[in-house]
Amino acid sequence: MVVRVFVWMLLGIVLTGCAGVKVVEVGASDYMSLRRGDILSAGRLSTFTRSALQVVGIDDSVCLRQSSLCRDALMQVGVMDEEQRLSALSELWLQEALVLAKGLSGASDWRREEALLAYVESGRYAYAYLFLTERKPAMRALEDRQTQVRDYYNFAVQKVVIETFDLHRDDITSSLDGNGNYRFPVGPWMINGFVEQGFSNEKTELPQELVPAASLTFKGLRNIYRRDGVGAELVAVRDKRVINRNSQDVAWSETPFPAVSVVMSFSGKTLDEVLATHEVTLIGYDPYRRDSVQLEGIEIPLAANFTSAYGLWLARSGFASQALLTLVGRGDVLEKPHVYLMQPYDPNRRIVIMLHGLASSPEAWINVANEVLGDEILRRHYQIWQVYYPTNIPLIVNHYEIQKAIEATLKHVDATGTSEASKDIVLIGHSMGGILSRLMVSSSTNNVWDGIEKKYGLDEERINALRKNMGPYGEFKPLKGVDRAIFIATPHRGTPVAENRFARWISSLIALPVSLVNRFKDVAQLVVDPASAKHQTLTTPLSSIGSLSDKDPFMQMTYNLPILPSVQYHSIIGNNTPNLPLEKSDDGVVPYGSAHLAGAQSEKVIPSWHSVQETPEAIVEIRRILRLHLKEYPLP
Repeated sequence: MVVRVFVWMLLGIVLTGCAGVKVVEVGASDYMSLRRGDILSAGRLSTFTRSALQVVGIDDSVCLRQSSLCRDALMQVGVMDEEQRLSALSELWLQEALVLAKGLSGASDWRREEALLAYVESGRYAYAYLFLTERKPAMRALEDRQTQVRDYYNFAVQKVVIETFDLHRDDITSSLDGNGNYRFPVGPWMINGFVEQGFSNEKTELPQELVPAASLTFKGLRNIYRRDGVGAELVAVRDKRVINRNSQDVAWSETPFPAVSVVMSFSGKTLDEVLATHEVTLIGYDPYRRDSVQLEGIEIPLAANFTSAYGLWLARSGFASQALLTLVGRGDVLEKPHVYLMQPYDPNRRIVIMLHGLASSPEAWINVANEVLGDEILRRHYQIWQVYYPTNIPLIVNHYEIQKAIEATLKHVDATGTSEASKDIVLIGHSMGGILSRLMVSSSTNNVWDGIEKKYGLDEERINALRKNMGPYGEFKPLKGVDRAIFIATPHRGTPVAENRFARWISSLIALPVSLVNRFKDVAQLVVDPASAKHQTLTTPLSSIGSLSDKDPFMQMTYNLPILPSVQYHSIIGNNTPNLPLEKSDDGVVPYGSAHLAGAQSEKVIPSWHSVQETPEAIVEIRRILRLHLKEYPLP
């Protein structure tokens, strides 16, 4: 009896052990890891791939040592559904590529090429899963697995492009035809490609470097704006120098760091043909011009990063130090204004031109430009141009040179002046840049000459000689095509800060080109007799800081010039003195009375120091005005 009881107890224990299923609760912190963790995000195979391997009786740990064994087992026809098989194969090939890529720095080219071919295979199976299975992407839109496989595809494309560019640059260059197509073998594969806008200007010139946008993070930029979709998000570095003295005779340049989105496709019309092919095609697109691409007859959003190219441009520019050195005439001195197109020119987008202030540079717009392009509606309808100009040069000269540079740029990109981009332009200027913007939407009439004649008591002979010598500076018309302007912290009537002791000391350090100094000396001789006590009056404009003074002659002669009636304008003003009445307030540099402009469509006063353009409130206001501009001047 005792033996029988013992046997039954033993049998119960054994049977209980065979049950094998136990409930284990998953904590909130592990929930996403279990569902979304994979070879890219967690360094281990995803739940989906591990499940596929279990179907064929393989432990996933084996795949690190015998990857081909795992892939061969999954290739068995009829073992599992097509989606499960293809997604698992994509991840397994990606795992192998990552293993091969470890420690590639200094590795032989053949090992790098082996990793490259593994990335191609990973991209092939991801491509097949996404576009060639019975269910189309829209039917799986909410599935975690599709999101993972899309990431495998995008990462594989990124690696294929970068490694192909690094290892086979000479092959690409030698096989390029006049239309930007290239074709050459890599192992068993034939690589085809097309160099579209974004990779090069001339289709036969490759960029110096390709940088994955995902590898870049930035200090100083509040947000990174991108678009989800398919493709590798890259920055094509055309020129590692942003400021190139050799190109100063040219008034413009497209950004040397354009954003590029690359997709990879495979020849074949059916699943079997794609899985058997060894023909792969890489095409780079300008993500500003393309929102989507068609793959296997399916329209798919094109992945894009709209911040990294701009951030890299600023990070490598050296603008901050260069602007200060230029002010005192040192370093690679900027002698003329330069217009930077923040993206390849698009004839169908409105142009926004930004002008920075004194001792500044395009870095003044670091978050403004990024936030404008981060707005989907604004990004679709606008392109940004930034003017970098020498702030050591007086207003009267800078105004002329900047307007000439912008006009030359417009003529270069739109020789006939008929594109939509040449119409309804928006000017945005901060501080000194605001004064320059106002002058570009104003007409000099006879104010300047009448003011000079009255101030200096010139006879007809001298005024005529002065007009001949200074005509381009003293006689000007509004910049064509501008319909709106935004003035930010702008001293329209000058600022008394320009007269204080510190400002005068800084002015004494400012250096100008010798040719400009001599020109103004000649002008001074035309204005008054050398023996006159007023002889020094026209040397004041030789200081750019002095030209911002509320006592400066040019400032006094031009602050009330009529703005073109067709131009609508807005004011954004900082207030750093909250305890004072608005009329007596200032932003630490510019008094409210000087920044206020009668007739403005809107005026936004923001608690801020002089760099008010960087505040979230100012950026929101700029976005509001640009949206209003689109509403009032819609694109056809």
